[in-house]
Parts: sequence; structure tokens; C-alpha cells
Amino acid sequence: MDIVIVIVFLILGIAFLLLEIFFLPGLSFGAIFGIGFIVASVWYAFGVIGTTAGWITLLGGIVAFTIALWGFLKSRTLEKISLNTEIEGKASESVTDSVKVGDRGITLSRLAPIGKIRIGNKTHEAKSFEGLIDPECQVIVVSTANNSIQVRPLNEEV
Repeated sequence: MDIVIVIVFLILGIAFLLLEIFFLPGLSFGAIFGIGFIVASVWYAFGVIGTTAGWITLLGGIVAFTIALWGFLKSRTLEKISLNTEIEGKASESVTDSVKVGDRGITLSRLAPIGKIRIGNKTHEAKSFEGLIDPECQVIVVSTANNSIQVRPLNEEV
């Protein structure tokens, strides 16, 4: 009966440690219970059964944990539960490729301070250089730094 207690505690300890390593984030009850069960198993084997049984339990626990860890990794369980989605999208083209400083356009929405503008046939997101700009207002591009467009009303003086 004593050997059964040692083996059950050892199996529970290994199971909780594997649970902690692969499924539970951070240091949680899995690590605490796992280490606790393994220590209890070794302590029980040393104290109740004898020194030889204690050393066998300690070394057997290390070997059993190593085999369990290796077996879990070889079973490809993590591959089955992990997300393997491939992203096929691409980043949009740089604003500086299609819009240049001095280009003129019209606001489609209020720029407070960010809104939509149309330059030629394309709609872009733009930022007001200063203040708010109402819809249907003629604007001129003053900057295209950092892949963003800054505009000011066309009738403003520079």
C-alpha cells in the first residue's frame, strides 16, 4: 500500500508540472501542487518505506518526468492545439508613393483633427495641420512624413 501512495503522488506531481509548463501561464497552483506532490512522494518513501526506496523514488521521479516531458513533446499535442493561421495580406502602399507635398484635394469629412480627404480619385486619411477643417473644404498637402498626410485649408496663408 505504501508503494501505491508513493506512485500516485509521483504521478500527480508530474501531471501537475506538465500542466503548469504547457497550459497554465506563470507560476500557479499547477507548479505548487506538482512540486508538493513530488516532495510528498519522496518524503513518504524516505520516511515510511526506507532510504533505498527514497533514492529509488527520487531517481525514478526524475526519469519519469523526463520521459513524460519527452513523450508530451513527441505527441504533437501542442501542434494540434496551437494556432497555425497564415496571414496572406499585405501592408498598404506608402502614402508618400501616391501623395506629394503641394497636392490639392477636398475634405470628405470634418478633420478634427483626423478625417477623410480625396486627392484625385483616391480617398486618404489625413490630419489637419492646425485646427479643425470642415467637410467639402479645399485643402493642400503640407507634409507626408511618417506615412501620414497633413493638410491645411487652401485659402490659408502659409
